[in-house]
Amino acid sequence: MKLYCGIDLHSNNSVVVILDEVDKVVYQKKLNNDLALILKQLSIYKDKITAIAIESTFNWYWLVDGLMEAGYTVKLVNTAAVQTYSGLKHTDDEDDAGWLAHLLRLKILPTGYIYPKEERAVRDLLRKRSQLVRQSTSNILSLQNILARNTAQSLSSYKIKMLDDEHAEKLLDDPNATLALKCNLTIIRCLQSTIAEIETSVLQQARIRAEFQQLLTVAGIGKILGLTIMLESGDMRRFQKVGNFSSYCRCVKSERLSNGKKKGEGNRKSGNKYLAWAFIEAANFAIRYNDKIKAFYQKKKAKTNGIIATKAVANKLARACYHVLKDQVPFDVNKSFG
Repeated sequence: MKLYCGIDLHSNNSVVVILDEVDKVVYQKKLNNDLALILKQLSIYKDKITAIAIESTFNWYWLVDGLMEAGYTVKLVNTAAVQTYSGLKHTDDEDDAGWLAHLLRLKILPTGYIYPKEERAVRDLLRKRSQLVRQSTSNILSLQNILARNTAQSLSSYKIKMLDDEHAEKLLDDPNATLALKCNLTIIRCLQSTIAEIETSVLQQARIRAEFQQLLTVAGIGKILGLTIMLESGDMRRFQKVGNFSSYCRCVKSERLSNGKKKGEGNRKSGNKYLAWAFIEAANFAIRYNDKIKAFYQKKKAKTNGIIATKAVANKLARACYHVLKDQVPFDVNKSFG
């Protein structure tokens, strides 16, 4: 007899439901988030459990890794794609776990990608870097706003990063505005120092694998962004078409059309937000340093706005990355932006 297990994972407990081949509940219990306890409870049914379905929540690493190391087949549920049973007026955690086991039994469970454990820590360190870069950008914009409000001056982000306290104090007459500016400057310096430390650590630990080397030929992508794209993408074979990859990178519109008219939107957050950020960063660098891409951006911006134009560049770069990795050829700017 085959058994199918669903686990509804929470921050401090896990609801475990095991079903048989006719959806009869064989086991159902709420357990504390203790790997040894969960393994002990499952051990009774280990030889019969076909697979275990676990929701892709923020804290799945310890449970998925522990179960896989114990010899179980684990399916990480794509929570954005799974549909709940709408025929029930009341549902609880037991129903949710049982529904996952039911979908698993029917072989229609939408699953996500379980990223290899050995590379996950470096990937997460690069995710921390992206968070700090966004915080640094936020403080740079805040500092630029202070200057614009009080003096109508503007300073580039590069010049702001080069500012010392002596020159910063001369920018404004009001001591309160000067203090606010120096607060931003202090945070920017701290963040930039930490970002540099992360980059040094990542470059010492990780190398772009041979199959991803062509990423470095793409405009706007250097070693750090190349590593970010490599580690976030994982196995490129899971993307059947270029559209699947660009969609995963959140580079395409989320619209539902009927007869050429917009009828609604899909889930904008479906996909990988870190890849979305990486390609926006790459687009900004490419626009700055590549004349053909800059011309494309300016033409697009004239018809729409800067944000949409940057996203259009990011989408083209994402599509180009898919092709250079699939075909193992260098990036050709004329093919993408000609």
